[in-house]
Amino acid sequence: MKLLKHLTIKGIIKCETGLRIGGGRDEMEVGGVDLPVIKHPLTREPYVPGSSLKGKMRSELEKKYGKVQDNGEPCGCGRKECFVCTIFGPHKKTDHNLGPTRILVRDSFFTSETREKYEKFIKEKGMDYIEKKTENIIDRRTGKALHPRTAERVPAGTEFEMELVLQIFEGDDENSLLEKVKEGLRLVQASYLGGSGSRGYGKVRFHSLKVNGTPIEL
Repeated sequence: MKLLKHLTIKGIIKCETGLRIGGGRDEMEVGGVDLPVIKHPLTREPYVPGSSLKGKMRSELEKKYGKVQDNGEPCGCGRKECFVCTIFGPHKKTDHNLGPTRILVRDSFFTSETREKYEKFIKEKGMDYIEKKTENIIDRRTGKALHPRTAERVPAGTEFEMELVLQIFEGDDENSLLEKVKEGLRLVQASYLGGSGSRGYGKVRFHSLKVNGTPIEL
């Protein structure tokens, strides 16, 4: 297969409600957070892993087009006419003729404006920029709160720089593949990114989008 071009899609992910993409607990401490968000190991800044955005785009497209397997796993048909397998790769299927996965999704880090706010908040307030939210279960008989736990969220208003790369190979329908990627982003906007979307987390908006420097609309 001959690679013809790369379409680089850049833009901004804006959190319209608190965003939670879980990370591991590096250390245990009394009174610590039960559910931390993922952070860069050196800067300690939260970020959006490329795998989270890619997986959500794929999942939403599979649901819309009935591509989810009966066992609940992603599509792995490997057929040439399947845009999901072409763009995202056939799930668990190594024997296919589709060639390389077309989409590459980079990790998304703070915009310079968000980073300035982040650093200023820490310097002036002496506090972490990340929101701490306590949740619990309500006993239906007594009305008492049970099993409280604290979760971290990236606060609403935070922005991340997004970059996707769509590889176009000989024989690909460039416009069709690009439209499906844009549709995937629209579906994420209509749903949520990260965890706990049914409880209000993870509403995002993609803006200032460009393909190879040319502005586009979703």
